[in-house]
Amino acid sequence: MALSTFGGGRLWGARYGTGEPWVLALHGWGRDHHDFDPVLAGLDAVALDLPGHGVAPEPPEPWSTAEYAQWVAPVLDDLRPGPVVVVGHSFGARVAVRLVGEIGADGGTGRVGALVLVGAPLAPPPGSAPGRPPLAYRAGRALHRAGLVPEAQMERLRQKYGSEDYRRASQTMRGVLVKSVSETARAAYMPAVRSWASAGRSLELIWGEHDTVTSLAGFQAASGASPEDLASALVTVVPGAGHLMTASLRAEVRAAVVSHRPQAEP
Repeated sequence: MALSTFGGGRLWGARYGTGEPWVLALHGWGRDHHDFDPVLAGLDAVALDLPGHGVAPEPPEPWSTAEYAQWVAPVLDDLRPGPVVVVGHSFGARVAVRLVGEIGADGGTGRVGALVLVGAPLAPPPGSAPGRPPLAYRAGRALHRAGLVPEAQMERLRQKYGSEDYRRASQTMRGVLVKSVSETARAAYMPAVRSWASAGRSLELIWGEHDTVTSLAGFQAASGASPEDLASALVTVVPGAGHLMTASLRAEVRAAVVSHRPQAEP
C-alpha cells in the first residue's frame, strides 16, 4: 500500500496491490483511507482521503455530498475498465450513493458493477421529525448574525449544543456536515438507491448490530419495502458490531467486496 494521487493529481489516497484496481473505497466522517487497510490488503484497490480528511485539503466551501461525488468521479478513470466495486462507510456511503446517482442505474455503461454500503446514513429513523436546535442556540445565532453577539460567544454556544463531530470540525467542514445531515433527514439518497437496485445492480448493505449512529429501520421505511424486497439488495447485520470499522465489521466488508471480485482477477 502506497500513498498516491489520482484524477490527474487532484485526489489523494492509497493504492493497494500491484494490478489494475477493481475496488474504490470511501471512508467515514473524521476518518481516512487507513480504515480500509485490513479490508483491502492483498487486493487491487484504491481508498481515497475525502476532502477535509487525511491528507486531502478541505473543499473551498461547504460542499454537498453531490459535490464530493463529482470530485471523486475522475478516479474511476484510474481503475480497471470495469466493472468495479464501490464501497462506502458512513459519510463515504453517502458519497458512494451520489456517485452512482451521477453515473446512472446502468453503472455508467459498466464502470461500476457493485455497491457495498456500510453503516449508511441514508434516511432518518422511522417517525423522526427534523430537529431544531435549542432555543438558546437559535437566539444566539440570530444575534450573532445581527452583529450583537461576538464570535467567541457564538463558538461557546456551538461547543455546548453541537454534536461531537460538529464541535471538532472547522467552519468549512461544519457546513459540509450540516448539509449531509440535512440530506439524510430528507431521505435525499433514497431515489438513487431505489433506481440502482430496481435496475438489478448489485447492492449490499452492512450494518453493525449495535449501530446507534445510522438507522437500518429508517432505510427500510424510506425504501418503501424491506431491503430484502429491493431487487438485487442483500442486507447483513454484523453481531456485536457498532458503527465504526472494527474487526468484525471489516471482516464482513472484505467478504462482501471479495464476493464481487472480477472473474479475471486471480
